[in-house]
Amino acid sequence: MTLPVEPGGEGVEWLRNAGESSDVVLSSRVRLARNISGFPFLSRATRQDRREVLDMVKGVALHASLAGEMLWVELHDSPPLDRDLLVERHLISKQHAKGDEPRGVAISSPDERLSIMVNEEDHLRIQVLRSGLELADAYAQADKVDDALEQRIDFAFHSRFGYLTACPTNVGTGIRVSVMLHLPALKMTGDIDKVRRAAKGMSLAVRGFYGEGSEAVGDLFQISNQTTLGKTEEQILGEFEDEILPKVIEYERHARRTLLERRRLILEDRVHRALGVLEHARMLNADEALHMVSQVRLGVLQGVIEGVELRTLNELMLLCQPAHLQQAVGTTMNQAARRKARADLVRQRLGAG
Repeated sequence: MTLPVEPGGEGVEWLRNAGESSDVVLSSRVRLARNISGFPFLSRATRQDRREVLDMVKGVALHASLAGEMLWVELHDSPPLDRDLLVERHLISKQHAKGDEPRGVAISSPDERLSIMVNEEDHLRIQVLRSGLELADAYAQADKVDDALEQRIDFAFHSRFGYLTACPTNVGTGIRVSVMLHLPALKMTGDIDKVRRAAKGMSLAVRGFYGEGSEAVGDLFQISNQTTLGKTEEQILGEFEDEILPKVIEYERHARRTLLERRRLILEDRVHRALGVLEHARMLNADEALHMVSQVRLGVLQGVIEGVELRTLNELMLLCQPAHLQQAVGTTMNQAARRKARADLVRQRLGAG
């Protein structure tokens, strides 16, 4: 695999800290679920079926001029560390990384904005990532890629129900819209339940850093739609951009202002303690490091901490993850060794020695 370990340059779109409302919205993602007509869903597919699907999509993805240069990875033949790297970069799901059945992913290089997962839950998952709140742009690219693929692949489609998918909640448009949010102030003030209540009232899912089944580590939350039947793509996007996200963003910004104006000493103490841990700790586990980076990021955004770049903090969010840490160090390590190496790397990146 030729993805760079370092998150700088054009890669790792969700860490660029660009786009609208990037102080709160780390990234926007649009994903389209598609299945190929004539093949059974993966729950009923044979290994030969999966192989044929994989070969068909690979041939199209690499030669259809979808997004410039495309990198192809055969996941079933890849070592676990390479699979974990792709999960940590949010280019594949945890589910997609598991198993030895034929499965793969096509990734746009070097920007990593587009990934096409093959044989995950559906035959194809077309995913586009954008930094900040850029759902319209993400959907525009996903729709363009979908059209290009559909010129060469016959997708399973029903005149009444729309695109047919393995999970009933994806039937219809097959679209899943989500955003990665950094909500440290709401977590600190104890008002994070505002987001959960608002999401529940709008039939949205609130998940953790790695999506379904994961925890909200480092004050990072994913919010996504749960149903796709009965609404157009434009309606789903419009609800997200015009109704849902402005509320959540304002909740977080209001909590940040409240901390700064009424609880400044508590805020300063919390973020400087976090910076002190990162600059001086000799052992750090991944969750602890991500939590401390989150606190310092809040301090930088609120002007409480100076001399630390947001870019550095965003990169640490990735480099502190186990697979990227081991690739950066150049060796496979047990958990205890990773804790020491992680602390060493963080101090070095922050210039603390």
